[in-house]
Amino acid sequence: MLNAPCCGKLYVCRLCHDAQENHPMDRFKVREVQCSKCNTLQQAQKTCQQCQLQFGEYYCDICHLFDKDKKQYHCQPCGICRIGPSEKYFHCDKCNLCLAQDLRGNHRCVENVSRQNCPVCMEDIHTSRIGAHVLPCGHLLHKTCFDDMVKTGVHRCPLCMRSAWNLDYHWNLLDKEISQTPMPSEYQDATVQVICHDCQTHCTVPFHVLGLKCTGCGSYNTAQDGGLMWQQEGQNLQDEGEPEQQD
Repeated sequence: MLNAPCCGKLYVCRLCHDAQENHPMDRFKVREVQCSKCNTLQQAQKTCQQCQLQFGEYYCDICHLFDKDKKQYHCQPCGICRIGPSEKYFHCDKCNLCLAQDLRGNHRCVENVSRQNCPVCMEDIHTSRIGAHVLPCGHLLHKTCFDDMVKTGVHRCPLCMRSAWNLDYHWNLLDKEISQTPMPSEYQDATVQVICHDCQTHCTVPFHVLGLKCTGCGSYNTAQDGGLMWQQEGQNLQDEGEPEQQD
């Protein structure tokens, strides 16, 4: 049992304390534990000094974390314990986060990215017990939030709007669908300016209600910028229902 330095009460873990009290426990300030077998109050350590009961297979004397062996390791730059094994992870100094080894040199760095809250649920990512998912843009969100996002059909990063994974297969399907669905004759020469969320290209593309394809990278993750134009006239036309400007 941890002796909470803030209120002097005994709790199995800091999460149990935080759920019951109106203040958080600072795990790093824990100095004493009580043995659940012999009730001896003693300095925080892995094994009871009185009856030799082992408090946990894993013990961190910095975080004062007692747990089953999950190949945990303490990351000094992160300041907390991570589930390992440590050889499968590395600490990215710019992202300030432990990442899987297959992302070494293979991810977009965002400075101190884990110190930001999850953009979906707005809860903390850095100390969360829920795993983090790294998007191609470098932003993070909880793995569970990412899964929920995918289930609802959202395919873009909530922060920068870039594609949340490689969507080339879906863009190819959209190419075929557009080729088989011609626009009415009055719109076949219509074009529109777009901004691509994936490559930031500004370009003029053929107008189609099913999607507007970026000429820079081939993505359909685009946003329309302005009204329709006709190629032979080069003239902007206002949308129906939009009031005309008065002289």
